[in-house]
Amino acid sequence: MTHRAGRHFLQIPGPSPVPDRVLRAISAQTMDHRGPDFAEVGRTALDGMKTIFKTDQQVFIYPSSGTGAWEAALVNVLAEGDQVLMYETGHFATLWKKMAAKLGVNAEFIEGDWRGGADPDRIEARLRADTEHEIKAVCVVHNETSTGSVSPIAQVRQAIDAAGHPALLMVDTISGLASIDFRFDEWGVDVAVSGSQKGLMLPPGLSFNAVSDKAFEHSKTGGMRRSYWDWQEMAAINSTGYFPSTPGTNMLYGLNEAITMLHEEGLENVFARHQRHGAATRRAVRHWGLEVLCRQQGQESGVLTAVLLPEGHSADALRATALKHYDISLGSGLSKVADKVFRIGHLGDINDLTLAGALAGVELGLRKSGIPHNEGGVAAALAELEHTRFELLAAE
Repeated sequence: MTHRAGRHFLQIPGPSPVPDRVLRAISAQTMDHRGPDFAEVGRTALDGMKTIFKTDQQVFIYPSSGTGAWEAALVNVLAEGDQVLMYETGHFATLWKKMAAKLGVNAEFIEGDWRGGADPDRIEARLRADTEHEIKAVCVVHNETSTGSVSPIAQVRQAIDAAGHPALLMVDTISGLASIDFRFDEWGVDVAVSGSQKGLMLPPGLSFNAVSDKAFEHSKTGGMRRSYWDWQEMAAINSTGYFPSTPGTNMLYGLNEAITMLHEEGLENVFARHQRHGAATRRAVRHWGLEVLCRQQGQESGVLTAVLLPEGHSADALRATALKHYDISLGSGLSKVADKVFRIGHLGDINDLTLAGALAGVELGLRKSGIPHNEGGVAAALAELEHTRFELLAAE
């Protein structure tokens, strides 16, 4: 392999770049996960994740991908044959529905166009029509990583309540948590799913369930047969700081460091930074004369921006060109938007200069690929960053 000077720009929507502090924490010697010193590590991680989810209720940590946490959420509260209502916000909502169907759950989709978040009014209308309360849960993706759209979770809860429906609210915030605002308790979420490799700035390998008291009580008598994913078994030993099976010990070291870093910056500042970077990226995209896939104003993501290329141009070819010539990785379009869309990740441990470099890589890639565009997108993004920085300073 030939050495390339400088650093690689990992600008996919996760895994996100891992900060040096987190890498150093992970590299510490592995300890005995049944020894007396581990209890502090475990308790710190479990309590720390409550502060990230903004909950006083239970959080469970699994050594798995986010897909595992999806399954844990489903099998603990839903039985085979149960009906759930899901909303088609994009590729990952579709995968969650596919998993539910494989588990024997009757998953109903409210059809979406992949260009915005879930519509609370349509959810409310469907729940009002369910007079027998056959729907046991509403499942929504908070930040749809395939499209760059955010669903208004608080309004979805309001819709469920307005319909007078007892359905649980289950939310995938795998790419939203620790990047954009999420309030488990305040928004009335019953089960939230997340993963380590996005806003938490860790490698893949840890996943999370935040669980309301209502959902936890339901899991005592409901759900499916399960073992590894069982909340009851986790809760019985988590109170001591330990886990029923071998935890991802070194990943927990890194998690604790990442949580410390997030609080050092301040969660509200983290959210504001992501919002600024999303706005600057969209400003660049529109200056280039390209189209942002999310067209629902106010639902654009601070985590990533999905960019729709003109007809006849290959997003995958652009990504390959940018990687080869400028050492930048951009996210691919998935399923329905494959080769039509590329995604710019702007989440995790990045600052204004990181974003400027990433957008420069995209603009160079557009030029090298011969894709029609207006020059100066990076300058437009810098103007947006300067404007919003001035607003932040004025607010202080």
